[in-house]
Amino acid sequence: MTNHFERAMWLMRRRDPQAREDGFGLLQPHAAEHLGELIAAFRAEEDHGLRCWLLELVGDARSPEALPILVEHLGHEDESFASWAVTGLRKLDTKEARTALYRHRANNAHN
Repeated sequence: MTNHFERAMWLMRRRDPQAREDGFGLLQPHAAEHLGELIAAFRAEEDHGLRCWLLELVGDARSPEALPILVEHLGHEDESFASWAVTGLRKLDTKEARTALYRHRANNAHN
């Protein structure tokens, strides 16, 4: 494998559950360093479970650059994506993230 990100993604695509967990564990502490790659992988990925993990890692990056994708998935019809978006925005904990969460809660209180 040529780099850390590629190795982790390779592991996360294995059939072996432990290898998948290992790949996630390799990326989690380095999510901020690979944010662009994580977002691109999330957008290109078709496997639902892996997409959830990738969105979780985007939130783990705690980067303002993650705000748009997290807000985009905040009201997603797939509850898994919406949940990881909420979690990521809470971890980001910027004024913009808090505003997005407030608006989301306010809009959903009326539905």
